[in-house]
Amino acid sequence: MIREGYGQIAQHGSERRQSSCCGTSSCCGGMSAVDADQLARQIGYAADELSALPDGVNLGLSCGNPTALAALRPGEVLLDLGSGAGFDAFVAGPKAGATGRVIGVDMTPEMLAKARQNIATYRERTGLDNVEFRLGEIEHLPVADNSVDVVISNCVLNLSPDKPQVWREIARVFKPGGRVAVSDLALLKPLPPEVLKMVEALVGCVAGAVLMSETERMARDAGLVEVRLNPKPGYVEALMQGQDPLYLKIAAQLPAGTQPGDFITSLEITARKPSAVVQSPS
Repeated sequence: MIREGYGQIAQHGSERRQSSCCGTSSCCGGMSAVDADQLARQIGYAADELSALPDGVNLGLSCGNPTALAALRPGEVLLDLGSGAGFDAFVAGPKAGATGRVIGVDMTPEMLAKARQNIATYRERTGLDNVEFRLGEIEHLPVADNSVDVVISNCVLNLSPDKPQVWREIARVFKPGGRVAVSDLALLKPLPPEVLKMVEALVGCVAGAVLMSETERMARDAGLVEVRLNPKPGYVEALMQGQDPLYLKIAAQLPAGTQPGDFITSLEITARKPSAVVQSPS
Protein backbone atom coordinates (compact mmCIF):
# COMPACT_ATOMS: atom_id res chain seq x y z
CA MET A 1 0.00 0.00 0.00
CA ILE A 2 2.84 2.39 0.83
CA ARG A 3 4.67 1.71 -2.43
CA GLU A 4 1.45 2.19 -4.40
CA GLY A 5 0.62 5.40 -2.57
CA TYR A 6 4.00 6.95 -3.23
CA GLY A 7 3.93 5.79 -6.81
CA GLN A 8 0.77 7.87 -7.22
CA ILE A 9 2.43 10.86 -5.57
CA ALA A 10 5.42 10.55 -7.92
CA GLN A 11 3.13 10.60 -10.93
CA HIS A 12 0.60 13.22 -9.82
CA GLY A 13 1.97 14.99 -6.75
CA SER A 14 3.39 18.09 -8.41
CA GLU A 15 0.02 18.90 -9.95
CA ARG A 16 -1.96 18.24 -6.80
CA ARG A 17 0.39 20.23 -4.55
CA GLN A 18 -0.20 17.95 -1.62
CA SER A 19 1.56 18.79 1.56
CA SER A 20 3.47 15.96 3.02
CA CYS A 21 3.75 12.25 3.24
CA CYS A 22 3.22 13.00 6.79
CA GLY A 23 0.24 15.04 6.02
CA THR A 24 -1.58 14.32 2.96
CA SER A 25 -1.90 13.60 -0.36
CA SER A 26 -3.08 11.79 -3.32
CA CYS A 27 -3.08 8.84 -0.96
CA CYS A 28 -5.99 10.13 1.07
CA GLY A 29 -7.64 11.82 -1.86
CA GLY A 30 -7.50 15.47 -0.93
CA MET A 31 -5.66 18.57 -2.06
CA SER A 32 -3.70 20.30 0.68
CA ALA A 33 -3.88 24.03 1.12
CA VAL A 34 -0.28 24.06 2.28
CA ASP A 35 2.06 25.00 -0.55
CA ALA A 36 5.08 22.68 -0.78
CA ASP A 37 7.66 25.47 -1.00
CA GLN A 38 5.98 27.43 1.76
CA LEU A 39 6.01 24.35 3.99
CA ALA A 40 9.70 23.73 3.18
CA ARG A 41 10.57 27.28 4.22
CA GLN A 42 8.58 26.88 7.43
CA ILE A 43 10.58 23.79 8.41
CA GLY A 44 13.97 25.33 7.76
CA TYR A 45 14.96 25.21 4.08
CA ALA A 46 16.58 28.37 2.73
CA ALA A 47 15.04 30.14 -0.25
CA ASP A 48 18.26 29.80 -2.26
CA GLU A 49 18.32 26.04 -1.64
CA LEU A 50 14.79 25.71 -2.98
CA SER A 51 15.32 27.95 -6.00
CA ALA A 52 18.36 25.94 -7.13
CA LEU A 53 16.51 22.61 -7.21
CA PRO A 54 15.35 20.89 -10.41
CA ASP A 55 11.69 21.57 -11.12
CA GLY A 56 9.23 19.18 -9.51
CA VAL A 57 11.49 17.55 -6.91
CA ASN A 58 9.78 19.23 -3.97
CA LEU A 59 6.66 17.12 -3.58
CA GLY A 60 6.00 18.48 -0.10
CA LEU A 61 7.07 15.23 1.57
CA SER A 62 9.24 16.78 4.27
CA CYS A 63 8.58 17.15 7.98
CA GLY A 64 11.96 18.70 8.80
CA ASN A 65 15.32 19.61 7.31
CA PRO A 66 17.80 16.77 7.93
CA THR A 67 20.36 18.25 5.54
CA ALA A 68 20.77 21.20 7.89
CA LEU A 69 21.11 18.88 10.88
CA ALA A 70 23.71 16.77 9.09
CA ALA A 71 26.24 19.60 8.72
CA LEU A 72 27.62 17.83 5.66
CA ARG A 73 31.23 18.64 4.81
CA PRO A 74 32.89 18.65 1.37
CA GLY A 75 34.23 15.23 0.45
CA GLU A 76 31.82 13.24 2.62
CA VAL A 77 29.50 10.46 1.48
CA LEU A 78 25.84 10.99 2.38
CA LEU A 79 23.04 8.40 2.17
CA ASP A 80 19.41 9.53 1.96
CA LEU A 81 16.90 6.89 3.09
CA GLY A 82 13.65 7.09 1.16
CA SER A 83 14.98 9.73 -1.20
CA GLY A 84 11.78 10.08 -3.23
CA ALA A 85 12.09 12.47 -6.17
CA GLY A 86 15.50 13.56 -4.89
CA PHE A 87 14.62 16.67 -2.89
CA ASP A 88 17.10 16.29 0.00
CA ALA A 89 19.69 14.52 -2.14
CA PHE A 90 19.85 17.49 -4.51
CA VAL A 91 19.98 19.91 -1.57
CA ALA A 92 22.88 17.92 -0.10
CA GLY A 93 24.85 17.55 -3.35
CA PRO A 94 26.48 21.01 -3.42
CA LYS A 95 27.37 20.63 0.27
CA ALA A 96 29.22 17.35 -0.48
CA GLY A 97 31.04 19.05 -3.33
CA ALA A 98 32.92 17.55 -6.27
CA THR A 99 34.90 15.19 -4.01
CA GLY A 100 31.85 13.99 -2.09
CA ARG A 101 28.98 11.67 -2.98
CA VAL A 102 25.24 11.58 -2.33
CA ILE A 103 23.34 8.30 -2.63
CA GLY A 104 19.56 8.19 -2.54
CA VAL A 105 17.72 4.91 -1.88
CA ASP A 106 14.00 4.47 -2.52
CA MET A 107 11.76 1.42 -2.94
CA THR A 108 9.26 3.05 -5.32
CA PRO A 109 10.20 2.72 -9.00
CA GLU A 110 8.15 5.77 -9.99
CA MET A 111 9.99 7.93 -7.45
CA LEU A 112 13.34 6.56 -8.56
CA ALA A 113 12.55 7.33 -12.21
CA LYS A 114 11.54 10.89 -11.31
CA ALA A 115 14.74 11.42 -9.32
CA ARG A 116 16.98 10.05 -12.08
CA GLN A 117 15.29 12.25 -14.67
CA ASN A 118 16.27 15.28 -12.61
CA ILE A 119 19.99 14.45 -12.45
CA ALA A 120 20.70 16.13 -15.79
CA THR A 121 19.15 19.41 -14.63
CA TYR A 122 21.07 19.19 -11.36
CA ARG A 123 24.34 18.76 -13.28
CA GLU A 124 23.57 21.75 -15.50
CA ARG A 125 22.71 24.02 -12.57
CA THR A 126 25.56 23.00 -10.25
CA GLY A 127 28.30 21.66 -12.51
CA LEU A 128 28.46 18.62 -10.22
CA ASP A 129 28.12 14.91 -10.98
CA ASN A 130 27.93 13.55 -7.45
CA VAL A 131 24.35 12.35 -6.93
CA GLU A 132 22.96 8.88 -7.71
CA PHE A 133 19.78 6.96 -6.88
CA ARG A 134 19.43 3.25 -6.12
CA LEU A 135 16.34 1.05 -5.93
CA GLY A 136 16.07 -0.70 -2.60
CA GLU A 137 14.35 -1.01 0.76
CA ILE A 138 15.70 0.81 3.78
CA GLU A 139 15.59 -2.45 5.76
CA HIS A 140 18.09 -3.95 3.24
CA LEU A 141 20.19 -1.09 1.93
CA PRO A 142 22.05 -1.60 -1.37
CA VAL A 143 25.12 0.01 0.19
CA ALA A 144 28.43 -1.49 1.35
CA ASP A 145 29.49 -1.82 4.99
CA ASN A 146 31.51 1.04 6.49
CA SER A 147 31.12 3.27 3.44
CA VAL A 148 28.97 6.24 4.53
CA ASP A 149 29.80 9.33 6.59
CA VAL A 150 26.27 10.69 7.01
CA VAL A 151 22.77 9.18 6.86
CA ILE A 152 19.72 11.39 6.53
CA SER A 153 16.03 10.62 6.18
CA ASN A 154 12.99 12.86 5.95
CA CYS A 155 9.67 11.49 7.15
CA VAL A 156 10.34 7.94 5.93
CA LEU A 157 11.41 5.71 8.83
CA ASN A 158 7.83 5.61 10.14
CA LEU A 159 6.79 3.87 6.92
CA SER A 160 8.96 0.84 7.73
CA PRO A 161 7.34 -2.24 9.27
CA ASP A 162 10.70 -3.16 10.85
CA LYS A 163 12.23 -0.03 12.31
CA PRO A 164 14.85 -1.79 14.49
CA GLN A 165 16.23 -3.37 11.29
CA VAL A 166 16.46 0.08 9.66
CA TRP A 167 18.55 1.36 12.55
CA ARG A 168 20.80 -1.72 12.35
CA GLU A 169 21.29 -1.06 8.65
CA ILE A 170 22.20 2.56 9.38
CA ALA A 171 24.86 1.37 11.81
CA ARG A 172 26.13 -1.21 9.31
CA VAL A 173 26.77 1.21 6.45
CA PHE A 174 28.43 3.82 8.67
CA LYS A 175 32.13 4.42 8.74
CA PRO A 176 33.41 4.74 12.33
CA GLY A 177 32.24 8.10 13.61
CA GLY A 178 29.44 8.28 11.04
CA ARG A 179 26.50 10.44 12.03
CA VAL A 180 22.77 10.30 11.43
CA ALA A 181 20.34 13.20 11.04
CA VAL A 182 16.67 12.22 10.71
CA SER A 183 13.49 14.24 10.59
CA ASP A 184 10.41 12.14 11.25
CA LEU A 185 7.16 12.04 13.14
CA ALA A 186 6.94 10.70 16.68
CA LEU A 187 4.22 10.20 19.23
CA LEU A 188 3.92 12.15 22.44
CA LYS A 189 1.34 9.59 23.57
CA PRO A 190 -0.36 6.60 21.90
CA LEU A 191 -2.89 7.31 19.17
CA PRO A 192 -6.48 6.05 19.47
CA PRO A 193 -7.20 2.73 17.68
CA GLU A 194 -9.48 4.53 15.21
CA VAL A 195 -6.50 6.48 13.84
CA LEU A 196 -4.22 3.44 13.72
CA LYS A 197 -6.76 1.66 11.49
CA MET A 198 -6.75 4.44 8.86
CA VAL A 199 -4.92 3.36 5.72
CA GLU A 200 -4.21 6.97 4.78
CA ALA A 201 -2.68 7.54 8.22
CA LEU A 202 -0.33 4.61 7.59
CA VAL A 203 0.74 5.91 4.17
CA GLY A 204 0.92 9.38 5.72
CA CYS A 205 3.58 8.39 8.29
CA VAL A 206 1.25 8.84 11.24
CA ALA A 207 -0.07 5.35 12.05
CA GLY A 208 3.46 3.93 11.91
CA ALA A 209 4.91 6.52 14.27
CA VAL A 210 6.27 5.35 17.62
CA LEU A 211 6.87 7.03 20.95
CA MET A 212 9.99 9.18 21.23
CA SER A 213 11.39 6.82 23.84
CA GLU A 214 11.10 3.88 21.42
CA THR A 215 13.00 5.79 18.75
CA GLU A 216 15.84 6.47 21.18
CA ARG A 217 15.92 2.84 22.30
CA MET A 218 16.11 1.51 18.73
CA ALA A 219 19.00 3.82 17.86
CA ARG A 220 20.93 2.84 20.98
CA ASP A 221 20.22 -0.87 20.51
CA ALA A 222 21.77 -0.57 17.03
CA GLY A 223 24.99 0.62 18.65
CA LEU A 224 24.66 4.35 18.07
CA VAL A 225 25.67 6.86 20.73
CA GLU A 226 25.00 10.51 21.57
CA VAL A 227 21.35 10.04 20.58
CA ARG A 228 19.53 13.37 20.80
CA LEU A 229 15.82 14.03 20.20
CA ASN A 230 14.43 17.49 19.49
CA PRO A 231 10.62 17.79 19.14
CA LYS A 232 9.38 20.39 16.62
CA PRO A 233 5.64 20.95 17.28
CA GLY A 234 5.38 23.77 14.74
CA TYR A 235 5.14 21.31 11.84
CA VAL A 236 1.83 19.77 12.95
CA GLU A 237 0.52 23.22 13.85
CA ALA A 238 1.31 24.45 10.32
CA LEU A 239 -0.58 21.56 8.73
CA MET A 240 -3.61 22.14 10.91
CA GLN A 241 -3.59 25.84 10.09
CA GLY A 242 -3.36 24.92 6.41
CA GLN A 243 -6.42 22.65 6.74
CA ASP A 244 -4.44 19.59 5.67
CA PRO A 245 -7.00 16.90 4.75
CA LEU A 246 -5.26 14.01 6.50
CA TYR A 247 -4.82 15.89 9.76
CA LEU A 248 -8.41 17.11 9.69
CA LYS A 249 -9.52 13.52 9.30
CA ILE A 250 -7.27 12.44 12.16
CA ALA A 251 -8.61 15.26 14.35
CA ALA A 252 -12.15 13.97 13.82
CA GLN A 253 -11.14 10.62 15.34
CA LEU A 254 -9.49 12.04 18.46
CA PRO A 255 -11.10 12.36 21.90
CA ALA A 256 -13.08 15.53 22.50
CA GLY A 257 -10.92 18.44 23.59
CA THR A 258 -7.75 17.11 21.96
CA GLN A 259 -6.01 17.84 18.66
CA PRO A 260 -3.32 16.13 16.57
CA GLY A 261 -0.54 18.20 18.16
CA ASP A 262 -1.36 16.59 21.51
CA PHE A 263 -0.36 13.22 20.06
CA ILE A 264 2.00 13.85 17.14
CA THR A 265 5.16 15.91 16.75
CA SER A 266 7.87 16.33 14.16
CA LEU A 267 11.13 15.10 15.67
CA GLU A 268 14.77 15.78 14.87
CA ILE A 269 16.99 12.79 15.66
CA THR A 270 20.76 12.93 15.69
CA ALA A 271 23.25 10.24 16.71
CA ARG A 272 26.59 8.81 15.66
CA LYS A 273 28.47 5.55 15.38
CA PRO A 274 31.36 5.30 17.82
CA SER A 275 34.78 5.99 16.38
CA ALA A 276 37.12 3.05 16.03
CA VAL A 277 38.95 2.30 19.23
CA VAL A 278 42.63 1.58 18.80
CA GLN A 279 43.71 -0.87 21.49
CA SER A 280 47.21 -0.59 22.83
CA PRO A 281 49.32 -3.77 22.63
CA SER A 282 49.17 -5.88 25.76
